[in-house]
Amino acid sequence: MAQRILMLHSSSDLYGASRIFLISALILRDSGHRVYIVLSEEGPLAGKLRNEGLEVFIIRLGILRRKYFNVKGLINRASIMRNAYGELVKLVKKNGINHIYSNTSAVLVGAWVGKSQKVFHTWHIHEIITTPTWFPAFMGKIVGHCSDQILVVSDAVKKFWSKYIPDKELKVIYNGIDYRPYFDPAAALRKELSISEDDILIGMIGRVSHWKGQSYFLDLAEKLSQSYPNLVFVIAGDAFPGSEHLYEEMEEQIVEYGLEEKVFTLGFRSDVPEILAALDIFVLPSILPDPLPTVILEAMASGKPVVATAHGGACEMIRDNENGYLIPWKDASMAAAKMIPLIDNKELRGDMGKKGRERVLEHFSLAAFRRNMAKCFPLSGE
Repeated sequence: MAQRILMLHSSSDLYGASRIFLISALILRDSGHRVYIVLSEEGPLAGKLRNEGLEVFIIRLGILRRKYFNVKGLINRASIMRNAYGELVKLVKKNGINHIYSNTSAVLVGAWVGKSQKVFHTWHIHEIITTPTWFPAFMGKIVGHCSDQILVVSDAVKKFWSKYIPDKELKVIYNGIDYRPYFDPAAALRKELSISEDDILIGMIGRVSHWKGQSYFLDLAEKLSQSYPNLVFVIAGDAFPGSEHLYEEMEEQIVEYGLEEKVFTLGFRSDVPEILAALDIFVLPSILPDPLPTVILEAMASGKPVVATAHGGACEMIRDNENGYLIPWKDASMAAAKMIPLIDNKELRGDMGKKGRERVLEHFSLAAFRRNMAKCFPLSGE
């Protein structure tokens, strides 16, 4: 018998966690379950889900982001969660929900509803959150107490949260996506930006935030440009609403470094395969551990060598000196120096890119993700 699953997610963008949520919703639906979606806001993800015929409800869930980690912010979140709790309980009762799925640690209210209504609750943890220092212990208690099943996206995430949730099993399920759009897309970005084919294009894609490393990426660009005038850099991604000042600070840093002619900021882009196709080297310079960055999977599928900071899930995705480089996250000079062989050697870029594509198809396949997710949400009687 099919389960009736209420799926909760923290945003309606189309960045990594949201795209995995979309895939997960389709997997559960295609497995035979009845799926109900709750998002905190309208946006591209809501449109994609509705286009797939899924029912989407918009309820402010009181998403817990870093900017709310203060007394005033936590009071605000508690008030919104209280209202969301009432709305979700109504949905649970009206639709006979027997399974609640909370995607990311930012969604707390689903755990509260599951516990109070005695509904099986799965929490899918994507994050490694080291600051503020009180938060992991706080979240660990909630997740451990209010979850019947805990899924994590990498061994790095499991290792981190096991310190705070010692008495529960944390199941590692590597994300997988449909890689076909990345195999042979048109590489139109160079023409769009009037970048010569002789220039080496280095790029990053990610939400602009304090920890995703846009500022560190610019540090690398500044150091590398001193020795390599044929380098061009692109940054794709926008900031969370309310954090637009981070984007402005990034633009100011570009001017400060004198890189106005070298760095293109693209904002949010939906044509990720086309952007990746145009790159020679992809960089993910997160200054805090990134759990299992979907964009690295995309870059590897695109046949691009990947340079990423050596922490979090990147260490499980990249084989250092084989399909890319792992670099320090606190030493831009050392990190830039490690990238030089890729800049100097076109054949090395091609070889590493080929090995990256082979690795992503073998170890991070969509088929494996489907199988593992389906096992965690069995049809009754299986």
